[in-house]
Amino acid sequence: MQRWRGLEDIPEDWGRSVVTIGSYDGVHRGHQLIIGRAVARARELGVPAVVVTFDPHPSEVVRPGSHPPLLATHQRRAELMAELGVDAVLVLPFTAEFSRLTPGDFVVKVLVDKLHARVVVEGPNFRFGHKAAGNVAFLRELGATYDYEVEVIDLYERGEAGGGEAFSSTLVRRLVADGDVTGAMEVLGRPHRVEGVVVRGAQRGRELGFPTANLETLPHTAIPADGVYAGWLTAEGEAMPAAISVGTNPQFDGTERTVEAYAIDRVGLDLYGLHVQVDFLAYLRGQEKFDSIEALLERMAADVKRARQLVEEHGAR
Repeated sequence: MQRWRGLEDIPEDWGRSVVTIGSYDGVHRGHQLIIGRAVARARELGVPAVVVTFDPHPSEVVRPGSHPPLLATHQRRAELMAELGVDAVLVLPFTAEFSRLTPGDFVVKVLVDKLHARVVVEGPNFRFGHKAAGNVAFLRELGATYDYEVEVIDLYERGEAGGGEAFSSTLVRRLVADGDVTGAMEVLGRPHRVEGVVVRGAQRGRELGFPTANLETLPHTAIPADGVYAGWLTAEGEAMPAAISVGTNPQFDGTERTVEAYAIDRVGLDLYGLHVQVDFLAYLRGQEKFDSIEALLERMAADVKRARQLVEEHGAR
């Protein structure tokens, strides 16, 4: 799959394509419907499927300080899109200048002049251009002039998560913030993932017999509510069952919020400096401060036992 950063990266000889545009944070099951349809149309027409997305999130430029928690890095989104069959991802730097493009200018500069869109696939509430003035009807109106078709896909899948609320990135962010990683997994179609580089912490876990990988997470990462979780720690492509702790470590009067993962039944791991991934399967309990270290160790052993069981029941990654 090709990855382009900015319009200037698009090959000059790029031909017609099927295009879909959006932030697509998390590439959840609703997103997968739209992207999947774009890929299907591209295959029917014998042209590439292109996803156009933005960095940073448009809200940060339009309303500074409002950047939402991110469900997936751009690298992760590209990987997920590649799995869906996307041929190219165009990441447009979302600047103040870019935000002032009128809907008409956006269509001409991006869809017509550069990507030579033959079909544009979007959800019904798609908005674009300065002050989000462009909508699907306007997109379709310009399609008659510039020789592209617009296909609208209802992306509003529903399940048990959020009490039957329509699947969306906003819903996933709320579920993650509430610690409902099982609900988030239903919407995403896979466990929620947090990535980062393993750094040296206080090393109390090692002293207690449960050495953890302490992640330095990326800015704006959507981190689950404080508590203990079951999931996986993936390092250098190997997914290991894990018990995961999120929080400030109240047992030792900590103040800094951390994400730490203990690789169950693994001895002698040296992960310092590695970029790793932590996938959240299930919430086990909230943060607690115990009366003694012995009580803490007893509960940690029970957490590890429960995490091992849940991961085994779920099956291998």
